[in-house]
Amino acid sequence: MNLQTLALAFMAATAIGGLAWVFLYPMLSGERQAEQRRASFARSEPIARRSDRVQRTRRQQVEASLKDVENRHKQSKKIPLTNRISQAGLSWTMRQFVIISVAMGVSCFLVVLLMGGGLLPSAAFGFAAGFGAPRWFLGYMKKRRELKFLEGLPDAVDIIVRGIKAGLPLFDSIKLVAADSQEPVRGEFAAIVETQAIGMPLGDACARLYERMPVAEANFFGIVISIQQTAGGNLSEALGNLSKVLRDRKKMKAKIKAMSMEAKASAAIIGSLPPVIMLALYALNPGYISLLWTTPMGRLMLLASAVWMTIGVLVMRKMINFDF
Repeated sequence: MNLQTLALAFMAATAIGGLAWVFLYPMLSGERQAEQRRASFARSEPIARRSDRVQRTRRQQVEASLKDVENRHKQSKKIPLTNRISQAGLSWTMRQFVIISVAMGVSCFLVVLLMGGGLLPSAAFGFAAGFGAPRWFLGYMKKRRELKFLEGLPDAVDIIVRGIKAGLPLFDSIKLVAADSQEPVRGEFAAIVETQAIGMPLGDACARLYERMPVAEANFFGIVISIQQTAGGNLSEALGNLSKVLRDRKKMKAKIKAMSMEAKASAAIIGSLPPVIMLALYALNPGYISLLWTTPMGRLMLLASAVWMTIGVLVMRKMINFDF
């Protein structure tokens, strides 16, 4: 009887212990809290993956935008003459440019020929005047227009930033620049407004600014707008940083120009010394210096001196001009 009682008591204690192990131990040991915590982490993993996927997608969009801009710039390395005329801010047509070039070449050829320069020198001067001088003039006008554009671009970007912070859309802010800025900034941003008005996306219209104004600053502006239109982001902050970069580049250019003025002055003095001394000798003793152009040996020496002087001036110009 006692053995049966002990056996029943042992079995009851074992059953109660098993039930307590199954139901009470997880609550007391913290396993249920651990399982809940693991489950919460498991539920949050797709959110993290979704965030990574969004960041990866935006990065890919930015890379695709940069590749598109780079491909457009590679394709536009060979600039047609009509684009160069528009970049110089001139309203000439291709026909007018050709007529002006031919007229300058023929006029220079006839002037040198009538002055007794000979057929070959007259042809050389005519070719230089007809082919080189008009293109040099285009380059000079283009450079001057680019400098004016760079002077006004930071202020234009600041106007756009203030307009966006005030609640205006980007297109309306660009309209403000096209209405209130000075040339050539006004004309270039008016071209953006007109291009967008005919159906081109605003990012592409701003990216085409570099085709009309081939400077790095215009490229920066087009890239910022194109990326923002494609991938989104804080446009006012991006343009504010761009404005700071443009002003810093402007300060750096002014600093480089100031530091190189001494070298430019020295190069100007060295390059002008031979012609000045030659004119002074001609004024004092014309017969002494006139041997350079009245004798065959003198002409050869004068030609060699001109070639070496030209090489020296080009080398000095290359040494004192800095591109960044």
